[in-house]
Amino acid sequence: MKKTIFVAMLALLTFAGKAYADVTYGISAAITKIDASGTETEGGEKTNGDADNLTVIPSVFAEYAYSDTISIGLDYIPLSADVSDKTKERSDTEKSVTGTGTTTTTARSQKAQAELKNHLTLYANYSLTDSVYLKGGVAYVTLSTTESLATGSKYGNKDIFGGVVGLGAQSGNSRFELIYTDYEDITLTSSVARTGVTGNNKIEAELDTLAFKYSYAF
Repeated sequence: MKKTIFVAMLALLTFAGKAYADVTYGISAAITKIDASGTETEGGEKTNGDADNLTVIPSVFAEYAYSDTISIGLDYIPLSADVSDKTKERSDTEKSVTGTGTTTTTARSQKAQAELKNHLTLYANYSLTDSVYLKGGVAYVTLSTTESLATGSKYGNKDIFGGVVGLGAQSGNSRFELIYTDYEDITLTSSVARTGVTGNNKIEAELDTLAFKYSYAF
């Protein structure tokens, strides 16, 4: 999937390099539903989970008119957005038996959250009529984990790509779009394994967004 996205990005950049018309700039605000689901593997045990968030995300864009029907643009989101509408919290209690038969009980508080930041979308709009157009493109974003785990483990950050499709309508300087972004599958491995567990924890997740977006083009 990543190879396909790189090819699409190079093709769009080639288009942009040949653009000859004026540049359009604009600002946007999108009501965005973020959905994530995944599996955590700890030893031989798997736990399924999901998270979602509904938020308003601003962005800025620049766009070239390549022809009467095709335009090429770059959209940038200057702020970060949480994947979940609240921090995930869990309390774990571990018991270990020493060689003397004494049982030691340890309680640990685990908190986890993730956010999307440095989001860029390289896109192309194809006009179906004077006011209606199709959108397609490639998204790039950094998934940043902000966990607080008593084990001291970290999952780190990961750069991911996604495919973008949408439908838009323009009236004067105003644009209205419905945009769906499907990101590539995500795999994260913890830096520390939990006591008594063979192998570090592994998270495999899927992420997508659906946005209703309003833009004003200057």
